[in-house]
Amino acid sequence: MLAPLAAGITRVRGLLDSDDVRATEQAMRQLGASISVDREGEVSIDGPVDWRPPGTIDCRNSGTTARLLLGLLSGVGLPAILEGDQSLSRRPMDRVVYPLQAMGARVRYLAREGSLPVELEARRSGSLRPLSHRPRVASAQVKSGLLLAGLTAGVRVEVREPAPTRDHTERLLRALGVAVGSEASPAGVPTIRIDPVDRGHRLSLPSVSVPGDFSSAAFLLAACWLGTGAVEVRGVGLNATRTGLLSVADEIGARYEVDRRADAFAGSAELGGPAEEPVGTVRAWPARLRAFEVDGRLLSSLVDEVPVLAVLAARASGVSRIRGAEELRRKESDRLAVLAHNLTAIGVSCRERPDGLDIEGTAEALAGRARPDGDHRIAMAFGALGVSPGCEISIEEPECVSVSYPGFWQDLERIGRSEAA
Repeated sequence: MLAPLAAGITRVRGLLDSDDVRATEQAMRQLGASISVDREGEVSIDGPVDWRPPGTIDCRNSGTTARLLLGLLSGVGLPAILEGDQSLSRRPMDRVVYPLQAMGARVRYLAREGSLPVELEARRSGSLRPLSHRPRVASAQVKSGLLLAGLTAGVRVEVREPAPTRDHTERLLRALGVAVGSEASPAGVPTIRIDPVDRGHRLSLPSVSVPGDFSSAAFLLAACWLGTGAVEVRGVGLNATRTGLLSVADEIGARYEVDRRADAFAGSAELGGPAEEPVGTVRAWPARLRAFEVDGRLLSSLVDEVPVLAVLAARASGVSRIRGAEELRRKESDRLAVLAHNLTAIGVSCRERPDGLDIEGTAEALAGRARPDGDHRIAMAFGALGVSPGCEISIEEPECVSVSYPGFWQDLERIGRSEAA
């Protein structure tokens, strides 16, 4: 989404060929972006884009695509309809639509209030209004959508987050040449801000090397810690806003080491903070696990890893407690309910609470059929548990992992062999 704003060709290496990325690529092509892929998988994006009305954009299952596009389209002022699959159409869009409407964007719901599909009307004159927004729920997607609206509309946007969230967008904006302010209150509450870019300022993003996704790597690490075999994950992103699972790993006695080797791309501290993405290798070994407690203070850095925590808790000694996770009821599935149902079905004692789970670990044999309700992270979590010693678990809809990790099942099979995953 950002490369088409830059002048010249941006070359992107390491871009994952997943359903979510394909949905975004198709959307940007509809908007006029020139995108090509060579035989080695390197993506070239030629900018700046000559915007054109896209008609109807299918965001498929990608909440990131939908929420960021809402901001981008509002800032550019193009008419469009955004829709998604059945799962995405249940997920909340009001948290990004409401502040965009406050900026002056004309967005309306076409079916159920607060959900896709939505229609954006063309902006006939003027620009959006500046925005200072305090979201009730910490969300990197909402923050990113609003920053994109401010960038493309040329107005100041300030987002005061209730808790720190992933900062990949801010880092990429700095790499693009946009000054991004980032401040924290004495209580640690962050404020992210961008100001209008001067018309004569040239945005440039010559090359980007995309690091491996830590949230995807987490399922391989979990399989290892559950006793399947040693694993080495290379070239994985080590952004501190994504690696909260490692803090829990320290608490539960998991064995691992981190070797930071490089940064994915360079940037300037003069633009308000770091632009580079830390990258490295994580090595892990099977371990005896003990129970843990996680609350909302840590969850923002491992919100996608709660299914991983749940299956680790199934084999940890004692009762593990997850709290402050009510937001997971509004993901691709009601993750708390689906996790509780599947853990109980395979023989794990689990109590579902309004904002979390209580899970009593067991060393007994576990067997059964996991039903992920189309949720890729649920499928991968029970896949990781299913290949560990003493487990016979089959997964319904295994193909749903293609949303974020098409090669997951092949990589899972490799754990325990001499080759790296």
